[in-house]
Amino acid sequence: MAKTSEAQRKAIAKWQKEKVEDIKFRVPMGEKAVIKAHADQRGESVNAFLLRAARETMARDREQS
Repeated sequence: MAKTSEAQRKAIAKWQKEKVEDIKFRVPMGEKAVIKAHADQRGESVNAFLLRAARETMARDREQS
């Protein structure tokens, strides 16, 4: 695998600063492994799984309102 150049690292950092936000998500001990295993089974990253779960829940909540 090729090493990332300093210019690439700066470009990635700039893009992330402009395009994404971080949310810290805390879970009880042991739950992280359960979530990761579930995401892996679905072929998703943990981030993709949590984002999908949040979006689906918000859509369901809007339908119930």
